[in-house]
Amino acid sequence: MYLPIKTQPSCASAWLAAVTAVDSASGSHDAQNVIVDVANPTVMSDADLEVISLVDEYLREYDRYPVETVANTIFPRSLFLRHKAPAFYDVYRTKVLPRIKKGDWGRYFDRMITFPLQKKGKYLNPLDEMVTKMRDQVASGRCFRNVYEITIYDPIRDAGPLMNRQCLSFLSFKLTDGPERKLLLTAMYRNHYYIERLLGNLIGLGRLMKFVADEVKVDVGSLTIVSTHAVVDCPSDRESLSDLLDEARATGSLREAA
Repeated sequence: MYLPIKTQPSCASAWLAAVTAVDSASGSHDAQNVIVDVANPTVMSDADLEVISLVDEYLREYDRYPVETVANTIFPRSLFLRHKAPAFYDVYRTKVLPRIKKGDWGRYFDRMITFPLQKKGKYLNPLDEMVTKMRDQVASGRCFRNVYEITIYDPIRDAGPLMNRQCLSFLSFKLTDGPERKLLLTAMYRNHYYIERLLGNLIGLGRLMKFVADEVKVDVGSLTIVSTHAVVDCPSDRESLSDLLDEARATGSLREAA
C-alpha cells in the first residue's frame, strides 16, 4: 500500500499536493507509505513564500511551532551562515543544544552530528564524516555514488518507550553520474504530521542538501520523502483547515499542485 504524489517543483507546492492527497485518502485523513518528491527543494518563488506565510500564520494562531522552527531542527541555517563548517558543529552543541528542552523532538541535527560511542564522552560526527568522504570521492574522479547514509533512529535510545520517539528515522544521500553531478536525498519518516511538520521538514531537508552539496561542490538535485504513516493533523476545526488549503491553492503557480 502506497500513495505516490506527483513530483512538485518546490517545497511549498509539494506540501500542498501531499496534504490534499492524504486528506482525501480515507475517512481518517491519513495514509501509509506516502511518497513526496520535490524537484528543487531550495527554490522559493513569490507564491511559495506566500504559502509558507499562510501556513506559518495558521500554526502560530493555534500555538504550534512555526515553519522556521521546524526547519531548524533539521538544519540550523542561520547558525551555519554565522560560523560556517566545521565551527558551527561545536557552537550548536555548546550554545544551542542546551537551550532545547529535553526530549527527542527538536534534536534531529544533534543526532546527525553526535553519535555516542561506547567509550564515555566520545562520539562520532556522522554528517561531517559523510561530507568528508563524499568530497574526497568527488574530487578523486572515482566516485562511489550510493554509500552515503545517516541514521537518526538509535535502537539504544529509541527501542524503549513508545512515546516521544523521533519521527525522522533515516537519511540516504546519492550522487548522480556524469560530470555535472547532483546530490539526491531520500528521507524516511516513521510518522509524519503534515500540517504541523511537513512544510518545515521539507524546507529543512532542502537546506541540509544545500549545505552538503556546497561543501562537496556539486549541485542540488531532488528530495524524496517516504512517510510510512502520514496524517493530516488538524490543530483546530476542519473548516479553518479547509480555508487554509483554499488560500494556498489560490496562490498563482501553486494552483496545479492540488
